[in-house]
Amino acid sequence: MLDPKKALVVFSGGQDSTTCLFWAKKHFDEVYAVGFRYGQLHQHEVDIASEIAHKADVHYDILDVQFIGELSKTCSLTNSSIQMDSEQVGTLPPNTFVPGRNLFFMSIAAVYARERGIMNLVTGVGQTDFSGYPDCRDSFIRSLNVTLNLGMDEQFVIHTPLMWLDKCQTWALADDLGVFDLIREHTLTCYRGIVGDGCGECPACKLRRAGLQKYLTIRNQQQNDKS
Repeated sequence: MLDPKKALVVFSGGQDSTTCLFWAKKHFDEVYAVGFRYGQLHQHEVDIASEIAHKADVHYDILDVQFIGELSKTCSLTNSSIQMDSEQVGTLPPNTFVPGRNLFFMSIAAVYARERGIMNLVTGVGQTDFSGYPDCRDSFIRSLNVTLNLGMDEQFVIHTPLMWLDKCQTWALADDLGVFDLIREHTLTCYRGIVGDGCGECPACKLRRAGLQKYLTIRNQQQNDKS
């Protein structure tokens, strides 16, 4: 029987999943985290995630799913010979999209959760700033939730705290949760594997930085209005 007080966070150690980790700690009594080695070039992220999970006092397991990176040779995050797209062109996903990644991650996470009696699955995907990745959309997550429940005859609930937040609002949530500095200084969002503010040039860094600058402007204005 699945426990509604337990939650499992799909955790990479990036801005979004770290925000979700602390969101889960606020909303559930017992929180676990799971990360994946899927052939990503910046595999240092699992070490970063492990350090953050330790600081958060959350049990963290790393699962080896290298086959995900091996299935597709057209992704710049798993194939170093491909030049990274700087942005999405037209309606096609950029080549930083890892086909099937969230499908596999959430399916494996559900099996992991079932074995431990965990009802709630938490993921940091979002449709507002989804960068053209089809497996970050709300319709996909809702569909997958139904499929997982049918496939395992369980009642999992997939939570997406960031689904309708842009990066500015995600920074605001981190601040509300009391982990703004931790997320800014210790998370790994950069596609080139640079912790904190990152390289500043890859798509993930540009999105993160734009949201941060917007949020800091708003926060400073609010502080000035109070004073």
